[in-house]
Amino acid sequence: MKLEFDAVELALHHSLFAACAEEMGVTLMRTAHSPNIKERLDHSCAIFDGAGRLVAQAAHIPVHLGSMPGAVEAALARGPFRSGDVVLLNDPYAGGTHLPDLTLVSPVFLTRRGEPDFFVASRAHHADVGGAAPGSMPLAREVYEEGLRIPPTFLVRAGMIDRDVLGIVLANVRTPDERRADLDAQLGAQVTGVRRLQELAERGGREGARRLRAAAAGLQRVAERQVRAALATWPQGRSTARDELDDDGLGTGPVRLVVAIQRGGRSLRVDFTGTDPQTRGPVNAVASVTRAATYYAVRCLLGEIPVNHGTFRPIEVHAPLGSVLNPRPPAAVNAGNVETSQRVVDVVLAALARLHPGRIPAASSGTMNNLLIGGHDPRRGVPFAYYETLAGGHGAGPSWAGESAMQAHMTNTRNTPVEALEHAYPLRVEATRIRRGSGGRGRWRGGDGIVRSIEVLTDARVTVISERRRRGPYGLAGGERGRPGINRVRLPAGASARLPAKFQRDLPQGTVVTIESPGGGGFGSRGRSRSARGR
Repeated sequence: MKLEFDAVELALHHSLFAACAEEMGVTLMRTAHSPNIKERLDHSCAIFDGAGRLVAQAAHIPVHLGSMPGAVEAALARGPFRSGDVVLLNDPYAGGTHLPDLTLVSPVFLTRRGEPDFFVASRAHHADVGGAAPGSMPLAREVYEEGLRIPPTFLVRAGMIDRDVLGIVLANVRTPDERRADLDAQLGAQVTGVRRLQELAERGGREGARRLRAAAAGLQRVAERQVRAALATWPQGRSTARDELDDDGLGTGPVRLVVAIQRGGRSLRVDFTGTDPQTRGPVNAVASVTRAATYYAVRCLLGEIPVNHGTFRPIEVHAPLGSVLNPRPPAAVNAGNVETSQRVVDVVLAALARLHPGRIPAASSGTMNNLLIGGHDPRRGVPFAYYETLAGGHGAGPSWAGESAMQAHMTNTRNTPVEALEHAYPLRVEATRIRRGSGGRGRWRGGDGIVRSIEVLTDARVTVISERRRRGPYGLAGGERGRPGINRVRLPAGASARLPAKFQRDLPQGTVVTIESPGGGGFGSRGRSRSARGR
């Protein structure tokens, strides 16, 4: 007999599933060791049905969540599963995004029917997974330079950790103790998710497991209907836009992104034909990252619709194989996840703004301003690897000024608190402040970026992967661009140098690295300019 649910019951089940994912995230955050996970919250958790389709997610990192279904699909191919199994992966060409993002996938058995009823997954950005530079985001030419590459592999079998697999991972990273602790935290999050789903099934009695499976399917059907109904109200027609990355980090650039959006009845096709071919440098974004950024941008316009597999069914994304948005292996991809994903959002929103004038804001900072510093910590006598993304300005909208000093779009992380940063690493924060006047002018002014200056207290290798250093984020409806970002270093002797958007340098003790992040674009022609500070 088919189970049916009314709207209230489905809403309740949606909240229950989402609460499971949220509790997984809290477990991971509270038990992690690295500042990148416990302070910046660079992690995501989600619930999937027995076929690997997304059921619910926590309010974590958009680029993680939109791409995680590919990881679960890749993990499913490793079945059959037993209770207590955990699959580990990070291979960008087999369900991953870039190598520092380690994903764990666990089956959930609610009955004795032999097949998993659900899966739970967590993804966390680990500050180092080996490779040519501390932080595992070098200016690489191949994925092999970026760190340890792990295809879907059983890390845990029937509740027992495979010490050989764990040993291979820890032998290939610069900070094995930190990696072990963060992986233990992820494993704890997996256990939390499995137990909560089992408890939900037990509360439903004999039919509990069946009701949970039916509710998951019902939520997906409802989300699909809601998205198709919303798309049916959109204007007919084809809209195009183009934008560009500054460069690929190895001297080639700009790198062009082109999109065409076409509504077909109650579905949407987003086509990136015309985008530049894959590059030598690491700005290539694998297809799962491109889909994640596209889904995010479209969802911003759809409004408050639950996110699950059904939400994405009406949206078709095409990126030509061999392009910077769907590269062939062994292309380097570490910056594609963090920087190219942001530009995908910008170009898709620009195309949507032509279909929906007056509803979409100007471009936000358009970069995660990735800063990586690593070397030998003289205080503890061990290697260290620091990673952080830095905030920028939000784009202004049709009736509001952009927010200042905020992470935007595909990242939903925090900054690393000064106290935590200086305690964990041989670094000193010289300044953190708002970059006044960096937002684009207009009727409504774009938000301002930030200035972050960090002194390196030991010889270290520094990598910066950033964007919007040549041209600032675009304005809309006559608004001006935000100011481009700036990267600088000041050597111990006092000499200062401006460096490109992407660089890697071995710098001596006492060097100060300064990142000035871009401001957001302005909205509307200039009259009496309004800003966030004047509201």
